[in-house]
Amino acid sequence: MKVIFLKDVKGRGKKGEVKNVADGYAQNFLIKQGLAVEATNGNVKALEGQQKSVAKEAALELENCKKLKEKLETLTIELKAKSGEGGRLFGSITTKQIADELNKVHGIKIDKRKFEMADAIRALGYRNVPVKLHQEVTATVKVHVTEI
Repeated sequence: MKVIFLKDVKGRGKKGEVKNVADGYAQNFLIKQGLAVEATNGNVKALEGQQKSVAKEAALELENCKKLKEKLETLTIELKAKSGEGGRLFGSITTKQIADELNKVHGIKIDKRKFEMADAIRALGYRNVPVKLHQEVTATVKVHVTEI
C-alpha cells in the first residue's frame, strides 16, 4: 500500500515522502498512530500544494536574509567599555551586548546565538563579527570598542 508520511518514522521514511509499505503495517500502525495517510490522488495533490508553499516561504526567507545582510554590512556598532593598560578591557564584550546594541540603535533584532564569535572581545579597536542569518547567508558586522 502506498502511504504519505506525516511524520518521520525511523527506518521507514521522512515527513512528506510517498512510499510503498506492507498493507498490515500501514493499516495497523502507521495510519492508526497518525504517522501516515493513504496515498490517494487527493492526498498526493494536497502534499504537492504544501510542498510548493513551503518552498515559496523558504525562498522568501532567503531573500529577506540577503537584504538584511546588505544592511548589516554597512553598519558599525559602537560599544564603550573600561580598559586598562595596552587597550585590554576590564571584562569583555559578548554577543549579547552586540545584539542588544544593534537592537537599541538600529532596531534590528538578531538572536545572540547567531553571532559566530569564537571568543568574547577583550581589547579596544575594530573587530569583524560574522553573523549566520541563514544556512546560505552569513553577514559580517563591524564592532568598534572604545574606552569610556
